[in-house]
Amino acid sequence: MTDEPTTPAPEAPPPAAAAPITVVTQYVKDLSFENPNAPAVLATATEAPHGNVQVDVQVRPLGASNFEVSLTLRAETKQKGQLAYLVELVYAGLFVIGDVPPERIEPLIMVEAPRFLFPFARAIVMALTRDGGYAPLLINPIDFAVLYRDHRQRLAQQPAAPAGVKPATAVS
Repeated sequence: MTDEPTTPAPEAPPPAAAAPITVVTQYVKDLSFENPNAPAVLATATEAPHGNVQVDVQVRPLGASNFEVSLTLRAETKQKGQLAYLVELVYAGLFVIGDVPPERIEPLIMVEAPRFLFPFARAIVMALTRDGGYAPLLINPIDFAVLYRDHRQRLAQQPAAPAGVKPATAVS
């Protein structure tokens, strides 16, 4: 035995709290690319196509804390009045919500979940348009918090649903 001083063992860090939201998996649920006027619209292209992008978020509960969140991106562009291309993508993910207060669940699945999915969906749309013969479509970042707030305001303005009828959860 020695007379050396002993140092106490370091304390273990406190256990980490469960993450409020966990991505279990993500996947392409549906994908379509239409290029109906090719090659004519590509051969006579003198201007960049113009159009619009629509975004929708759908949530499907799969049990107490499991949710499938689907992010739909639809881009339709025209060139010289003709349809250049139409892209429709439903990119989804399976999410598990941790131990959070009930009032935080909806914002997590309607804002944070699509925020996780968006960069992957954006990359798929970009590659599809490029592979379709066009300049890659770069979709600007989307503020899902604003979409969610607008969705909640529209719901608040609607007349109450009959008892027992629950409206589908969606953000457009």
